[in-house]
Amino acid sequence: MSLIQIKNLSFRYDNGIENIFDDVSVNLDTNWKLGLIGRNGKGKTTLLQILSGKLKYYGIITKNVAIDYFPFKVDENKLTMEAIQDFCMAEDWEIIKELNILNFNIEALYRAYKTLSGGEKVKAMLVALFLKDNNFLLIDEPTNHLDLINKETIESLLNDYKGTLIIVSHDRYLINKVCTKLLVIEKNKTTLYNYGYKEYLEKRVV
Repeated sequence: MSLIQIKNLSFRYDNGIENIFDDVSVNLDTNWKLGLIGRNGKGKTTLLQILSGKLKYYGIITKNVAIDYFPFKVDENKLTMEAIQDFCMAEDWEIIKELNILNFNIEALYRAYKTLSGGEKVKAMLVALFLKDNNFLLIDEPTNHLDLINKETIESLLNDYKGTLIIVSHDRYLINKVCTKLLVIEKNKTTLYNYGYKEYLEKRVV
């Protein structure tokens, strides 16, 4: 059964001249790791925000799962541990266990979230997402602010996740390694491909 059914979706920003989406219909099924790609400004982040309920739209979106969005808002004045627990309500030991896998400096859990580096914030947010009881995650640029080693760690984390993901990323290596299907926004069309990024490139060249 489909987790999310999108039917006749249309959207335009209030100050926009043209629609970002125009009569888009697509079904997103369970257990997918879906890469969402397209040129800058073509609506990738906009689609994630629509699916998460942040933007009003025309059309019908039917979903039977809870959705969480990365990055999410955090009270940056709180301790990092508190900020994570506000989102996922996990126990201290669960958070420490998951962050140790990501080579996170555990001492940073007891500092204000605003003092964390960009990479530390990414790791803290992703762990909060994965420790929350949900089935569908919308993840926007998870490898920003990360070096190569940390990117590989995040890639492994996303691969091991058992639920459903939609990932927006300029990191095509990540998309190729993690995502088994693609939703591509191109030439004012939104097209679902039932294969990964490598095969998409090969078929595109042909």
